[in-house]
Amino acid sequence: MTETTVNLTSRTAALVVAAKSGDRDALHELTASHLPLLYNVIGRALNGHADVDDLVQETMERVVRGIRGLREPERFRSWVVAIAYREIQLHLRKAARGAPPRSALPDVPDPAADFAERTVTELVLTGQRRELVEATRWLDDGDRHLLALWWHEAAGDLTRTELATALGIGQPHAAVRLQRMKAQLEVARTIVRSLRETPRCAGLETVAHGWDGVARPLWRKRLARHVRDCAACGGHRSGLIAPERLLLGIGLVALPAAALAAAARVALKSPLLAPSTSLLQAFQHKTAAVATVAVVAGGGFAFAVHETPDPPSSPGQAAPAAPFAPASPAAPVTSTTTPPVQSAVAGTIVVSPSGADTGDGSVDRPFATLSKAAAVVRPGQTIALRGGTYRPVDPVTITTSGTAEQRITLTNYRDELPVIDASRIPADKWAVTQQADHWTVQGLEIKGSRSHAYVCLACKHNVFRRLSVHDNVESGLTLRDDGTVDNQVLDSDFYRNRNPADRGQTGIGLGIKFGTGDGNVVRGCRAFDNADDGFDLGDFHSPVTLEYNWAYGNGVNRWSVRDWQSNGNGFTLGGGSPPAAAAHKLRHNAAWDNIHHGFADSGNNAALQFTNNTAYRNGATGFAVATAPATLRSSVAIDNPTAVSANTALQTSRNTWDEGTWTRSMFRSTDPAAAQGPRPASGTLPATTFLTTGNGMGASMNGN
Repeated sequence: MTETTVNLTSRTAALVVAAKSGDRDALHELTASHLPLLYNVIGRALNGHADVDDLVQETMERVVRGIRGLREPERFRSWVVAIAYREIQLHLRKAARGAPPRSALPDVPDPAADFAERTVTELVLTGQRRELVEATRWLDDGDRHLLALWWHEAAGDLTRTELATALGIGQPHAAVRLQRMKAQLEVARTIVRSLRETPRCAGLETVAHGWDGVARPLWRKRLARHVRDCAACGGHRSGLIAPERLLLGIGLVALPAAALAAAARVALKSPLLAPSTSLLQAFQHKTAAVATVAVVAGGGFAFAVHETPDPPSSPGQAAPAAPFAPASPAAPVTSTTTPPVQSAVAGTIVVSPSGADTGDGSVDRPFATLSKAAAVVRPGQTIALRGGTYRPVDPVTITTSGTAEQRITLTNYRDELPVIDASRIPADKWAVTQQADHWTVQGLEIKGSRSHAYVCLACKHNVFRRLSVHDNVESGLTLRDDGTVDNQVLDSDFYRNRNPADRGQTGIGLGIKFGTGDGNVVRGCRAFDNADDGFDLGDFHSPVTLEYNWAYGNGVNRWSVRDWQSNGNGFTLGGGSPPAAAAHKLRHNAAWDNIHHGFADSGNNAALQFTNNTAYRNGATGFAVATAPATLRSSVAIDNPTAVSANTALQTSRNTWDEGTWTRSMFRSTDPAAAQGPRPASGTLPATTFLTTGNGMGASMNGN
């Protein structure tokens, strides 16, 4: 457990103890801070049903009534989620027995239906998020509820411990249930794809004869049996993107203004509290900020499942697309007693190239610099950068941390593209330095730094996604130092970083270096055309997971520098003096056209794990693992001078060098144009057949 998490848990426990003793403000703060989570858990499970407000209120009443009996104050959060989960189950059991709903509106959807189904009619969904939404209709109630909880875990709102507590089971049992649910979800997604196929498989047409289009259990069994056994229909699984990646594009449930007053009334009814008008106003004031954050994250739509439009891009490169489009602060959540909130206090801090740091951070009076916004931001708030070019003259420092429950978000405003041109910052300074935890940084372009563009020091629980970081001297993004824990770098591009004066030995795409820390993941990223390495884990002493990443064209002398001496590896997995030993895990990564190795252990003598990776047409060795006692399975090395380094400790199976002579003809395509082209609006890797094999060997090249 991290220090931040310990502090957060300790504060919550202290508030619980105070509330049990009759402290009105403590109870008020507990209910206000947990209301957004509660509303999301119940709102998603009931798909925006009219009973959501009532169920939230009933759950809050149970929380307030039962808080005196909570024996372990530090487990308050898990206890609240468990109460919500039980209320959901009771509600759906009543619905299944035919009991009339609390709000008998004729157009209310089935409360047991898919938690995002209504949004299909509200927003235009594209790609696999639409398929995921449809597939959830084929899950049974238990799996649907589990999916709703798992979504919160994937989004960072719940820990695995809290999820297991909500289910009333241990973590190992929860892991098994999640695995089974994911398997059922994959079958359901395959059913959706198979039913959409034109023309359909003849066998599927026979099985589906008489089906009325409703996802009932009987038809689920019949169709699932068919797609499992049918080679044609079962083949649709090969293109499925991992659900956790799709779930990150499903927005938060916006907290209705009516819920603020309802929750306040619940708190005021408590025997622990004496009724007070001032308390009601204080409650509404504090929760208004929380509600506004929810609206910002969800784009102003309840249960918003969406793809964002592709913003303008520079020639030849895809601009980052923001998965969450902030709603305009000019139209925040309001109530009958709380006036509209216009300033940064409400949760959204707006920054614009035409703004002024003497403003208040509102959409009408935005700040001018990221430095100003970073200095005033508080947990739970969002910094939204308007489109245009920012040219700071001083480095940006980020030191305020969010919390597990109230992350801080730095994002582009709506679908606008903010560009940070760091070329005016002194060459001996990093452009952006972050020493803060629980941030989500997304939708930005950063270029021109005469040193490192963005460095995160000993950072924990951060998410970096949909970034475009290029043409900097030292590196695009670097995470470093001891205490670098549980960070994710997703769907981002790092390219053309170089220092021509250093003859190609400086200028990497993404680095996780010079430190320790578990749980770091790099997924769906591209590092290309950098002067030195694409991905560099030099001198990092803890395992990092790299999956579905591409490194290409690194180390090539694109600047006509004399006596060029680049290392130019696609993936460098070691380094330091002595070299770091960390058992990094690599799956479904691809390296091509790098001037040196595709994958290099660089002296790392730990048990590296390679599964389904591809090295193609690199200048030296495909898999240079002469030191590491590595395990390589189902990997491909084609048209490299050497496929794999000799190593007596190497364990290899079903790789191209294990199974006879393989040539480039095994690939469906050797044309990299699509893979090296713009990303789609979803921000995922471009769709391509480049380097795909179709035989289970090598990288899948489809982000799944």
